[in-house]
Amino acid sequence: MSISIAIPFYNAEKFLPDAIRSVFAQTFQEWELILIDDGSTDGSLEIAQSINDPRVRVLADGKNKKLAGRLNQVVELVKYDYIARMDADDIMDPRRLQIQYDILENTDYDLTTTGLYSIKNDLTLAGMRGVEFSDKLSVKDVINRKVEILHASVLARKSWYERNRYDESLPVAQDYDLWLGAASREDLKIKIVSDPLYVYREEGNVTVQKLLKAYGLTSRIIEKYNVDKQFAKKQILNSKIKSFIVKMLDKFDLLHHLHNKRNQLQLVDEENIKDYSKMLRRIQETQVPGLVDKNFRDFPKEATGDSNYN
Repeated sequence: MSISIAIPFYNAEKFLPDAIRSVFAQTFQEWELILIDDGSTDGSLEIAQSINDPRVRVLADGKNKKLAGRLNQVVELVKYDYIARMDADDIMDPRRLQIQYDILENTDYDLTTTGLYSIKNDLTLAGMRGVEFSDKLSVKDVINRKVEILHASVLARKSWYERNRYDESLPVAQDYDLWLGAASREDLKIKIVSDPLYVYREEGNVTVQKLLKAYGLTSRIIEKYNVDKQFAKKQILNSKIKSFIVKMLDKFDLLHHLHNKRNQLQLVDEENIKDYSKMLRRIQETQVPGLVDKNFRDFPKEATGDSNYN
């Protein structure tokens, strides 16, 4: 069994090469990589097309369909029964695919995701988070956010994606809608690995505008599914309260406190930093045939270490 990896990208020339290197650095090598340009106007497409490896396919139609549209498209394009996704500005641990593959091969879970390292744009470590979880999630579990499902690090069966599609009409929170839809059909049986096998570039990615849009769409998304009215009202009120809090934190330039709390910065110790540094070095040392990287730079000293990654 092999894995189809999908990376849709839009104007990601600064970070896309690192994402691609992390694919080639995987210990699991039975994969195809599908790079989908979403109408980029920078050098992203040139970077994708420079790769000389038969496992890599590049698609470019000149259109800007947004993430949900491209991820629905992926299901029609893939060769294999397992689909992994990642964002074009992120990185994955070299062990990620093997660990997730083993889970789906040896259990009846339909999808699996991981914990994460949260990083700044210069690759320095900001925090980490992750929980261990194995169960089927209900609609109320999703709405109550019983666990965080890291969308960018999902590996799922193709058959699951064929049953559960993204709502392309939503500008944000498409993953939240995806989880709710699957849960409403009792089709969200998931295994979450707490290990930080995904490196998430959160700096500048989680904006006030995105948060407010997502909170504003909560009522629209919840109302699509059969949710108890009293429960739904409570959750919609919670979203309004969260919107108010975000606005106040932003007004007084305190939004970073919300980010720090989310990342549980107290969990980062010297061992975490050492492991993260080894991972970065291994990825940087990985060769990608033909890859054009005009923005190549060495990793910062405080984020690098011994290259013997096991």
